[in-house]
Amino acid sequence: MSTQERLHETCRRLLEEGTVQVVIGYAHTAPGEPAFPVFISDPADVGQLVWNRCCLANLTKYLLRQEIRALGKPAIFVKGCDERALVVLQRESQIDPAQMLSIGVACRGEESPRHAACAACDVRRPRFCDIMIDEVPDDPPPVAASSAAARYADLEIFLTKTPAERVAYWTEELSRCVKCYACRQACPLCYCQRCIADKNRPTSIDTSATLKGNFAWHITRAFHLAGRCVGCDQCTRACPAGIDLRLLNLSLARAAELQFAYRAGIDRQADPPIGTCSERDQESFIQ
Repeated sequence: MSTQERLHETCRRLLEEGTVQVVIGYAHTAPGEPAFPVFISDPADVGQLVWNRCCLANLTKYLLRQEIRALGKPAIFVKGCDERALVVLQRESQIDPAQMLSIGVACRGEESPRHAACAACDVRRPRFCDIMIDEVPDDPPPVAASSAAARYADLEIFLTKTPAERVAYWTEELSRCVKCYACRQACPLCYCQRCIADKNRPTSIDTSATLKGNFAWHITRAFHLAGRCVGCDQCTRACPAGIDLRLLNLSLARAAELQFAYRAGIDRQADPPIGTCSERDQESFIQ
């Protein structure tokens, strides 16, 4: 039985038994085009569900939407990076694991050449899901033994530039930003009911697509994701201007790992570095 057939069988059973009221998954799409999210509540419609290399979206974002919560208890497809987002959301009390089911599907890291996140991913098999559908024939190394050098290789290349060259790079990149906030809307960890970018009394971030405002927005958002970003790369995929926002997130993810031995969503019991104090904390990072 193929992975897709097992998905259909599992989702049909869950809906028919009333274990869940809605399945959040991926729907058919044109060849080569990204699959789009679909919400299935009728067992007769599970044939719409697909699993293939075009299933890129991190669906956990939809668990935060009131209109989706109104549909009832959900079952949701998760890849390894998606599951990391679930762990963070649970730690931050945004979702209740008892009120949902996660259906794990192994990811083989097949990704569009435009994006590099999958190449360095070392969590291709979900580890904490309620139901596991598929296995990876050639597993990457266990998380604990994975190479930090591989995870941050792109960042290391970028850091070989001089400070002036880095500023020039980001000036060129962020000058293309149109302030559409697609990065925020796609990110599963951007869930503030009112974003700081939307506040105008006082105005914290210039709402116009000026270079100053663009720098302020993207740097602020990156810091808000410090110690939280799971590397799903949804922000980069969603950006209509093609800005590689991943480099900003990688920088802060590496800092969290080096200074606090912490990677977001890897260990369900680990305390996140933001908002957690310990007598073992090193103070060298603030010097």
